[in-house]
Amino acid sequence: MRKVALFPFRGEALCFVHVMLNALDLHARGCDVRLVLEGASVTLVPQLADPASEFHPLYSRLKASGVLDGACKACSTKLGVAEAVRAEGIALIGSMGGHPALGEYLDRGYEIITF
Repeated sequence: MRKVALFPFRGEALCFVHVMLNALDLHARGCDVRLVLEGASVTLVPQLADPASEFHPLYSRLKASGVLDGACKACSTKLGVAEAVRAEGIALIGSMGGHPALGEYLDRGYEIITF
């Protein structure tokens, strides 16, 4: 089984839509997909969690798929969205000084794709 870890860094909703679509597509194709929110992408959580957001249905599908592995603890804290991330049930991860370690995903056999 192909293993892919997606790490979006940008905080632009339209860019993140492509990450969500690709994560769901890869998952549907049988890949073991892990999506980790990094950098400014963590700030999208409150917007996407809002049922009035045009991207909420896609975000809901993403969450239900189980591919959302977590969000950067340091970035979520620094950018003021840690509570919103926690409220969504998204794990705050950061074994590398508060940031997710790409090496941990590589060690587990994941290909890394950044956005």
